[in-house]
Formats: sequence, structure tokens, C-alpha cells
Amino acid sequence: MTTFASLPLSPATRANLDQLGYTEMTPIQAASLPIALAGTDLIAQAQTGSGKTVAFALALLAKVNPRWFAVQAMVLCPTRELADQVTVEIRRLARAEENIKVVTLCGGIALRGQRASLEHGAHVVVGTPGRIMDHLERGYLTLEGLNTLVLDEADRMLDMGFFDDIATVAKQCPANRQTLLFSATYPEGIESLARQFMRGPQRVEVAAPQSTSLIEQRFFEVTRANRLETVARLLRHFRPVSTLAFCNTKQQCKDLVTLLQAEGFYALALYGELEQRERDQVLAQFANRSCSVLVATDVASRGLDIHQLEAVINVDITPDPQVHVHRIGRTGRAGASGLALSLASMNDMGAVGKIEQYQNSASVWYPLDSLATTHTDPLLPPMVTLQILGGRKEKIRPGDVLGALTSEEGGAAYTREQIGKIQVTEFCTFVAVSRDLAQAACAKLNAGRVKGKSVRARLMTLSDSQ
Repeated sequence: MTTFASLPLSPATRANLDQLGYTEMTPIQAASLPIALAGTDLIAQAQTGSGKTVAFALALLAKVNPRWFAVQAMVLCPTRELADQVTVEIRRLARAEENIKVVTLCGGIALRGQRASLEHGAHVVVGTPGRIMDHLERGYLTLEGLNTLVLDEADRMLDMGFFDDIATVAKQCPANRQTLLFSATYPEGIESLARQFMRGPQRVEVAAPQSTSLIEQRFFEVTRANRLETVARLLRHFRPVSTLAFCNTKQQCKDLVTLLQAEGFYALALYGELEQRERDQVLAQFANRSCSVLVATDVASRGLDIHQLEAVINVDITPDPQVHVHRIGRTGRAGASGLALSLASMNDMGAVGKIEQYQNSASVWYPLDSLATTHTDPLLPPMVTLQILGGRKEKIRPGDVLGALTSEEGGAAYTREQIGKIQVTEFCTFVAVSRDLAQAACAKLNAGRVKGKSVRARLMTLSDSQ
């Protein structure tokens, strides 16, 4: 059976899944959920974007007692971006039940605020290994009531050197817990984790979805001198609305963003050392199509799920063919077509050969002079982001902002189609509006009320995220 109705879930959970449009299970959900819901330890291997978050979220939520304010489930993730996305998905799936509190514990945010959240009672904790260890060492986080431990993107955590941290955390969890391990690949370290910290795990493996065939890959030969300028040429030629460009180093990210901004592109950078506030602003603008190009290191190649991503550019070829596949897998999702453009110098040809072997297909090369030079007008994103001072702390919800913009008060009422993604963070709210309405929409918010209170809103610019 491949429908969620075939699973032993509560009626409220089933109704919520229907509301969310979740009826048919993806292959990894169909393979893993019956095992996970039965309480058995599980190793599940599936590509990013296959629906694994819903699989482990439903399993852990089924065992949470909302009336017992203790940490009953914990999810370890390799990056803050993935932890944030997992938290959002768990909250969406938990909304049918009583008030289940989900807390994110990642670096970049003061320990004090996270400690306060834990003291008020949390049922589910999602976080990165290092910050989870910080809270355990200080006694802010206790795991006596834990019944489910999830290791998400376990191979990525091992790549990042988190084996010892994972071991430290796992040893502080009750021995009779259930452990669910999800991974895109199955390196030796996974076997070692399973031997040490899992009890007779069942293993399921789901092949990569066929939609990857909708990704058109093109390779271009470049030199060190013209590599970054070629990125601008690609953007002018293909004119994608939304592009994710990968560099191997933070400095290369900075250099490319500087060049692209100088040439009129709305480009922002994402790399490991950004503060949480900066990361939130960058990701909000890219996700809501207010930023045309996100230039990132591989810290963003896992767990970054952007809808309608037209193109991925490999500015630098990665020496790891699995990372290459993860990078280009950000585009061409859910049956949509995608474009993967890779720049390689003669020094990169060895790495290109490894990619060809891994994908079992030859790379297709195009000459640089095939790129049109007629498009010189700027590639402006269709949306602009408004930032509202006030977020979850003020109990603002997306519906409150939408109501303020679509009401007749304080100026013209906007239609739902003119308003894009609304994202509420701890202390502020981001809302995307059509570019031609941005100034008027900002004035409307400042003149009106959100949740019955006056708010301060402003237009975000490139300088806000530098």
C-alpha cells in the first residue's frame, strides 16, 4: 500500500496529511514508515528531496506524549539550514495534535534564548551535534525521556567530522530508544555507527528518483582568468529567474558576488561563517525569489530545498562526484526540468572524469562562444522582500501579514497572487511582494496594523545581507 491511509496513524494526523496534500507516499516513505512506526531501528538510504523528513517526522511524532513536557525525540542534522527546514516540517505535521513544542538548537544563536525555550518544556529537539553537546554539557538539555533518536543526512555529518560528536550524544540517550538513520550514501562510517548505537536495524534503500533525468548538464571549458566572468555570461544567456552557484571556497564566493553585483545582478553569498541573522536574511530572499543568484559553498548543498530553482552553476568543480550529484540535484525537482552548468579548467579534468564514471555518462561540452552576448539588461528578480520587525516572539503568523496586505485599510488591497512567500522567524518576518508594488506595500504595512498592532516594515536591499 502506498497511501498514508494504510498506516496506523491517528485520525487527526491523517486529516492533517490530507490538508497538506500528502496522500500518496514517496518510495522512501512507503519503505521506511511501516518499519519505523513498528518501533524497529532503521537505516534508510535515499537521495535528498525524496521525502525522508516526513518519514521520520511521522514516526517520532507517533510516540510523543504532548502532556509530558520532556524531550522525547531528537533529530541531529549536519547544518543549520537543514535543521531549520526539519523543524518547520515537524511543526506542520504536528499541528493536528495537541500543542507539541519543537525547539531548534544550532550555533549562531545565543545559548541563553535556547536554554529558556528548553526550560519552558520541549517535546522534540532538532539541532546540530556541536550545539546539542553544548547544552548537554551545561545541563540545559536532559534526555532521560528520549524514545526516538534520528540521524538525518548521516553521511554528510560523517563527512564533516561529526562521528565523535554523534557518539558522545548517542551515549547520553536511553539504551532502549529507537534510532532512525537516514543517509544519501552508505560509507563505512554508517556501518560503524550502526554497530555501536543501533539495535538490529533493518535497512531499506530507494534508488534516486527518475526526475534527475530532467536535468540538462552542460560543461564549459574555462581558465582561471575568465571563470568568474563566465558565470555572468551564463546568466545573461540562459536568464534563469533563480540560480544556485557553487564555489569550493568562501573567498571564491565573495569574489563572485562582488563581480556579479558590480554587473547589475542581485546576488548574495551563503557560507559557513555567516551569523544566523545574516543567513536568515539571505535564505529568505533567495527562497522567495527576491534574489536572482545565491553563491554558496557546499555547506548549502545538503538540506537546501528551494522550489522552482531553474539552474545550478558549478563555478568550481568538486573533487567528490557524490557532491556533484547533490549539487545539481537542487534543480529539476518534482518533475520540473532543470539546468546544471559546470565550469572546468584543464586542471579539473581528472575530477570531471570521476563525475563521468560515477554518473555512467559522458559530459557534454559547449564552447564559450555559443553564449549570446545580446542580453545586456539587468536580470532583476520578480519579487522584493519586506522585513517586518516582529516575529514568533510577537506571535505573528503568515496569515496575519497576508490579512494586513489584502485588507482595504491603509491603502489599496493586494491580491494573494501579488504576495509571495511569507516567512516568520523568531524576531522578524519576511514577506515577498511583486517588484512593482514594493514601495506601496511597505507604506501600507507601516500605515496599517498586523495582529492589531502597528509594525515597522522596510524594503531589503543588497547591503542588508553583506
